Amino acid sequence: MVNLNLPPSSTGSSLRLYRDLAQWYPLLTPVADYAEEAAFYRHLFETHCQQSPQTLLDLGSGGGHNVFFLKTTMACTLVDIEPAMLAISRRLNPECEHIQADMRSLTLGRVFDCVLIHDAISYMASRDDLFRAVSTAYAHTAPGGVAMFQPDYITETFVPGTETGGSDGNGRGLRYLEWRWIPDLKTDMYVSDMAYLLRNDAGAVEVVYDRHLMGLFPRTLWLEIIENAGFKPLVVPFEHSADIHAGFEVFLGLKSDRNGGL
Repeated sequence: MVNLNLPPSSTGSSLRLYRDLAQWYPLLTPVADYAEEAAFYRHLFETHCQQSPQTLLDLGSGGGHNVFFLKTTMACTLVDIEPAMLAISRRLNPECEHIQADMRSLTLGRVFDCVLIHDAISYMASRDDLFRAVSTAYAHTAPGGVAMFQPDYITETFVPGTETGGSDGNGRGLRYLEWRWIPDLKTDMYVSDMAYLLRNDAGAVEVVYDRHLMGLFPRTLWLEIIENAGFKPLVVPFEHSADIHAGFEVFLGLKSDRNGGL
């Protein structure tokens, strides 16, 4: 039996994957899929941080999949706005500190050697929100430290299209179809429409629709915002063996040390 669960409205983000569907999130992006990119992030932190990195703040941490690998060498604090995602991460990373908060307004009153905003930065759908998130990263980066921003796409790398995937586990299964498109060339945004096929442990299948509105900004704006927040900006190619990541970029913000050096 298949149940069609369609949206009552298609005007804004529903973000069901991070809310009522959060229990299915590990099947959409299994933890093991993050090992290679987490190793790349660790390399960048160790290369660009002026001190040996000991502490990490992960903003928009989601299910905590990157931290699962990064926590082996750094004490990690994870921040996310969605309680359901924090619950997943707490089960995966029980030894780490978890905080529910908005990355645009977070104030912890302490700093970290490294700050990571993975693809959650893509949910900053306006230039003001993007600047606020980057400013939060700056405020929480220690002198001589580094912040890293990993948007899914920038204007120069975005290609409309579709993507499929999913996995099985514990008697359940998930398959998804993502359709990426730009609704208006005059806006700094693209739409990710998602359809999930969810099979529970009894074999029943449900089809669920989800919509994500994502920010899409040119490289020059990214570098400008990172610099205006106080960092020295740097852009590096994203290194990953999967073809789907070809051409992606990572933005770094280097914070000067107490003597003003980088």
